[in-house]
Amino acid sequence: MEGSVQVFTSQHRTFFTNVMVQAMRVAEQGLPVLIMQFLKGGIGQGPENPMSMGQNLDWVRCGSLTCIKGPEVDDQTRAAVQALWAHAQLAVRGGVYGLIVLDELSLAIDFGLVLENEVLTLIKDRPSHVEVIFTGAQMPESLLEVADQVTQFRRNYLV
Repeated sequence: MEGSVQVFTSQHRTFFTNVMVQAMRVAEQGLPVLIMQFLKGGIGQGPENPMSMGQNLDWVRCGSLTCIKGPEVDDQTRAAVQALWAHAQLAVRGGVYGLIVLDELSLAIDFGLVLENEVLTLIKDRPSHVEVIFTGAQMPESLLEVADQVTQFRRNYLV
């Protein structure tokens, strides 16, 4: 089975509930799923402490002490995001997970915490069965171009 690249984006930061529901459904059907949240922190997690949310669903948040709201971050926070990115690359290339959700990776790119060209290389080099979902605002045009499916939410935020 060929894994696709999906993008879910919006003009504003939001929680993509439908992506999380999709991840839970896939896990329930027996396929290993990994959700990685690049800008959510505050619970002392990081790649070394993943949460198992069920038999086939692992969840990892950034090891930052707080949630990341913009590009101005300290060295510890930058290192935490980059450690999660390194873990994401290993997870995608390892091929164990059938679905990997990279939540708010677009903003991590926009904030200068992850390099866009590394993300494009990862997409190109991933095992063919691994499906990847990118979520977040400020999605780079290059990711939109390589995606098999792009969903743009226009009215999913509170005013």
